[in-house]
Amino acid sequence: MNRFDVPSALVTLAAIVLVWGVIRLQGTIRGRHRGFLSDADRATYETLHTAALAARHLDGGLSSRSSGKAARHLRTLLGTPALALTDLTRSVTWEGTGGHHADVAATLAATTLTEGSIVVLDHGEVTCADLDCPIRAAVIAPITTEGRVVGALAAYGPQATAGLARATAEVAGWVSAQVELAELGKERSRATEAELAALRAQISPHFIYNSLGAIASFVRTDPDRARDLLLEFADFTRYALRKGGAFTTLADELRNVERYLVLEQARFGERLQVSLLIAPEVLAVTVPYLAIQPLVENAVRHGLAQSERPGTVSITAADRGGEAEIVVEDDGVGADPRRIQAVLDGTHESDSHGLGNVDARLRTIYGDEMGLVVDTAKGAGMRVSFRVPKFLPAAHGAADHLP
Repeated sequence: MNRFDVPSALVTLAAIVLVWGVIRLQGTIRGRHRGFLSDADRATYETLHTAALAARHLDGGLSSRSSGKAARHLRTLLGTPALALTDLTRSVTWEGTGGHHADVAATLAATTLTEGSIVVLDHGEVTCADLDCPIRAAVIAPITTEGRVVGALAAYGPQATAGLARATAEVAGWVSAQVELAELGKERSRATEAELAALRAQISPHFIYNSLGAIASFVRTDPDRARDLLLEFADFTRYALRKGGAFTTLADELRNVERYLVLEQARFGERLQVSLLIAPEVLAVTVPYLAIQPLVENAVRHGLAQSERPGTVSITAADRGGEAEIVVEDDGVGADPRRIQAVLDGTHESDSHGLGNVDARLRTIYGDEMGLVVDTAKGAGMRVSFRVPKFLPAAHGAADHLP
């Protein structure tokens, strides 16, 4: 399992360099405002604020939409009459005056896009028939991610000074860091989608076969129950195999767990007992989709099904201040702790317990400290728990778009 950690050091360094480079090139800002000790303090604040505004629009990479919104903030940072962003498809986003120069912006950026070099163009190379147009020179710097050029940033103005060249290079480097963060986010999303696909594919064929067998056994003896079980089975599979986001609410996840347990109780009868203790205040908390059901299935398949005596699966959801804690526990046969640790580490050849997939997704979304906690021993049952933040903006945004 690959970890996708945000390169905070890279972003911090890029921000520091950006602030240093741009502030040195800014003129004296007239007037003092309450809250700033000096003109330099005010310039620092304005630069960081403008950079933050641009960063909001670069989280989707260099798309035409994000480039258009970020460009005006980037032009403010550089203080130039015009600015252009060009991607590898030679699509140009022009911001500022002299829009008639946009037609040749891609051609002027060709060397930078191909070779990854900074290009300075003077009056002989940037021409204009309009005597009032301030566009007479340009500095073009590459935007890169992981050593490869993905675009170019061009600052246009009346002249290409050494200071403008340095500032353009610094801003392009900062944009590169933001685009790289966007790429990491997309890569993480792709990994999460792949893990979900793997989890869907891992739904036990034995469970499906046994559920249908249990339903069939009631068709003649108790047709009403057979009908109810068939509806539960349909709802369970619809939820488990749906296409949608990576998040859901705890209430919806627990509802699907309940369907699963109803089907398993039809098969095991009195051998399977269920205990639920759910704090109402955490039902609306957002959790990763299919984060709990695999843990419950593990408790039934590997804990109770292999035991000759009746057993109990307990599910608890508790409010822990800023977090919600979910616990799935069984009093079944337990497992070798070393084998479970190998599954969580990704070094075991099989994840038949389903724990490794859930653990990997939790760590990818929330960080390594938020993975599964497993307590088990042979003959001593198993307790699996994890915590999720009660409020996580990114997760709530994803949950809002679920079908």
